[in-house]
Amino acid sequence: MRKKIRVVGALIELSGKYLITQRPPSASLPLLWEFPGGRVEEGETDEEALARELREEMDIKVDVGERAMHVEHEYPHYDIDFSVYRCRLISGKVEHKRVHDHRWVTLEEIDEYPFPEADEKTLAKLLGLP
Repeated sequence: MRKKIRVVGALIELSGKYLITQRPPSASLPLLWEFPGGRVEEGETDEEALARELREEMDIKVDVGERAMHVEHEYPHYDIDFSVYRCRLISGKVEHKRVHDHRWVTLEEIDEYPFPEADEKTLAKLLGLP
């Protein structure tokens, strides 16, 4: 049976720009960009996992809102069940605790950054592409 990983991401908008983060060089899919977030641990809700991941990765607090999109994607060795939630930044300045870098980008600029395949699907939905 293939491994299925539940992952959550945050769609954080501030003044028309969205927060994206770069994966560390030592991570799987190194140096690709993504919506910040991470894996849902056993016994956690998506919302709890997302709040925890953002605190651990960047030392920010968010209010997790409604699910904006959901995709499933098959990588060669595992499957991803990926939900992205609209979030509101409550407090904190983005720190690079467990991310390599971050950017605030407009939807028009987002194509300039390489994303993992599962994230590309969410971007297509966000941008209204086929």
